[in-house]
Amino acid sequence: MDPGRTPRPRVDPGPAGVPASTTIADMDLFKPLVALLAIVNPVGVVPFFIHFTQSFSAAERRRTIRISAFTAFVVIAVSALAGLKIIEFFGISIASFQVGGGTLLLISALSMLNAKPAESKPGDEDEGRQRADAGASIAVVPLTIPLLTGPATISTMVIYAERTRHWWHLAVLVGYGVVVGVATFLAFSAAGGIARLLGRTGINVMTRLMGLILAALAVEIMADGLVKLFPVLAWPGPK
Repeated sequence: MDPGRTPRPRVDPGPAGVPASTTIADMDLFKPLVALLAIVNPVGVVPFFIHFTQSFSAAERRRTIRISAFTAFVVIAVSALAGLKIIEFFGISIASFQVGGGTLLLISALSMLNAKPAESKPGDEDEGRQRADAGASIAVVPLTIPLLTGPATISTMVIYAERTRHWWHLAVLVGYGVVVGVATFLAFSAAGGIARLLGRTGINVMTRLMGLILAALAVEIMADGLVKLFPVLAWPGPK
């Protein structure tokens, strides 16, 4: 060592050989909430809720709202707490899951940029109409799954759960499930007022804005997974 050279401090490796300074930054407590609110986007599902429940009584509508909000919370909480165990059971690496999940989020974002709910499919509206006409509850399917929550939501929670380093990080993710459940409850309870205030155009603009935010987050998640799979991508090149 040169006499006048200051030795570089040693950085203890974190999990899987990743420096500790990196793993601390990995768990950004704000990004999961932004991603969840962008994907779930209860305001964007309001037109579907109004359409499916237009023949419901006030009591049936309140029951549908409660079940939808609670189911959204359950999907998010279970994904955060058990999602990693499930992908480990199937032998899937988190890097591969990040690339696949990021791709799924990007597809959902593109759907939102076309002013459609992130998790919707062409047949969801027809299915909801048939179930409503038959008197069946549409609170869980298709209103909550897949219109509010679905594969993109589950993937997001698993990816961010992998970045947790303390039990309270997981508790925060579960708490975000409560936030989404409350947001769903409030949006559906005020569905009539939201529809009158924003109109279809306003809801479409908000959905597209959320889609743009989600697309940026999706690219970031995919890039992180690709760097883990192909470390050469992180090489800064010659200086």
